[in-house]
Amino acid sequence: MQASATEPKPTMPLCNNRTVLITGAGGGLGRAYALAFAGQGARVVVNDTRLEAAQAVVDEIRAAGGQGLANGGDITTLSGAQAIVDAAVAAFGEVHVLVNNAGVLRDRMFLSLTEEDWDTVMRVHLKGHFCLANVLGRRWRDAKKAGTPVEHPRIINTSSGAGLQGSIGQSNYAAAKAGIAGLTLVQAAELARYGITVNCLAPAARTSMTEGAMPDLVKKPETGFDVWDPLNVASIVVWLGSPLSAHVTGRCFEAKGGELSVADGWRTGALIDKGARWDPAELTPVVDRLIAEGVPPQKVYGT
Repeated sequence: MQASATEPKPTMPLCNNRTVLITGAGGGLGRAYALAFAGQGARVVVNDTRLEAAQAVVDEIRAAGGQGLANGGDITTLSGAQAIVDAAVAAFGEVHVLVNNAGVLRDRMFLSLTEEDWDTVMRVHLKGHFCLANVLGRRWRDAKKAGTPVEHPRIINTSSGAGLQGSIGQSNYAAAKAGIAGLTLVQAAELARYGITVNCLAPAARTSMTEGAMPDLVKKPETGFDVWDPLNVASIVVWLGSPLSAHVTGRCFEAKGGELSVADGWRTGALIDKGARWDPAELTPVVDRLIAEGVPPQKVYGT
């Protein structure tokens, strides 16, 4: 029977026939992303060191009629990243979207940090972001050069408000997340020639990390809109992984609840040019004027 003119036309899922690889997807934000992508037709590779948790998310995806693969591979080495990509390609033929989401915390005041605290956070966040993006970036570049480009390849990184504004007691985490924001800018510039877009996200949601750090703030309300539900953040991540976002790259999105904004990073502010070398003794009023004329920094987290 022919549909009436007023009957809404069915819409194609945003990520139909696309394969999405998400790290740290056994819970929290990663799980929300996996379920949201699957709901939009994507095949999802759920990567997490907690393989049982990853499999539980895949079971949810399959129960809803979607396709998923649980993977416990190591994201912090190139060989581990290659093995993860190989498994994804073997299962689904190609990877179209990488969501670098996995992370850990080792929170301490700066002077109390150990070398292991620093190295662990840098390895999981910064090196973890490097390895899979490097392996997939080279794969997508080679496909483009061979005349068989992957359709709409995407890298979505995860920064944080801590990386954008600082966070007391999280110098290792904040430094890693700031590094990821900087990495995103360079990746976006270098990979554009291969049709790859790279963006990052600074999400705020209820996860095991935020529940441990600020349990009273992120608790679920008894009624009304749940601002801290991770599925709220998943909307922009799915959009960034879809063909609709082809015109956007090198951006950092902040997302919480129904709030969405684009972070405006370091920019050159007020400028004074003497036209000659400054004497250190004359710089106090100059610096004071520059600061007064500039935009004040946002409040550091935890103050």
